[in-house]
Amino acid sequence: MFPNLSPGAIGVRANMEESVKLAAAAGFKGVDVGLAEAQSYGIERTKDLFTSNGLLMGGTGLPVEFRKDDKTFNDGLRELPQWAEIAEKLGCTRFNTWVLPGSNEMPFQEHFQLLRNRFRECALILRDHGHRLGLEFIGPKTLRSRFTHQFVYTLPGMLELCDAIGTGNMGLLLDCWHWYTSRGTLEQITSLKPEQVVYVHVNDAPAGIERDEQIDNVRAMPMETGVIDLPGFLKGLEEIGYDGPVTPEPFKKELADCAPTEAVRLTAEAMKKAWHAARITW
Repeated sequence: MFPNLSPGAIGVRANMEESVKLAAAAGFKGVDVGLAEAQSYGIERTKDLFTSNGLLMGGTGLPVEFRKDDKTFNDGLRELPQWAEIAEKLGCTRFNTWVLPGSNEMPFQEHFQLLRNRFRECALILRDHGHRLGLEFIGPKTLRSRFTHQFVYTLPGMLELCDAIGTGNMGLLLDCWHWYTSRGTLEQITSLKPEQVVYVHVNDAPAGIERDEQIDNVRAMPMETGVIDLPGFLKGLEEIGYDGPVTPEPFKKELADCAPTEAVRLTAEAMKKAWHAARITW
């Protein structure tokens, strides 16, 4: 696995070229890719940009809106093959998205059936181009309690959805924040197969707040408080042989107030601390 930068996740606004240079200067090993920007920049030029800066391509978001009506979903689905082809040419094979932990309209089974069918259609297209799709479960009780009907919010629950999709290229976008707030265990991590993890987010949680009272967008830098067992989480991923991106997503306002270079530098320092604590070579 490798430390990966997604500038937007730390409040940094930067184009692809700026993002690559910021990441390389701070010691990151990879950067996420925006497919539309890469297309505009040029496929070969994008690949050269990453290669010349010694960086891997992290992941990219699923460009299909699956949470709304059928027309919106089908419109996005029709465009997915072209995005999948662009990603294939780039060599960026990891798509990801997040799944709400509830609905005010659909009971669990109806919600499950809808997402199983929609993600299956997406996954089949992505599979044709050699891609995988990671789904992120959302853990905080303070968020899921807002919904009339609860949905998947745990690691085992999301694996069940992936298995039900049944395309062989589904897995997790595994965020240690949601793993922690959903009361996940280290055994859950070490029981995974490497192909079940597509992409990873890391962060920490504010101290002095009960697990069920944590607020989703109020987080901390990796290793800042030690509330989340990030070293154990990372060691577990290394133990199973996960080889993909690990991206900080602290939602830290102070970072957004910094100059981009400083924000990336501070984030890299936090990531290096986590790597060192987990006894993993940076």
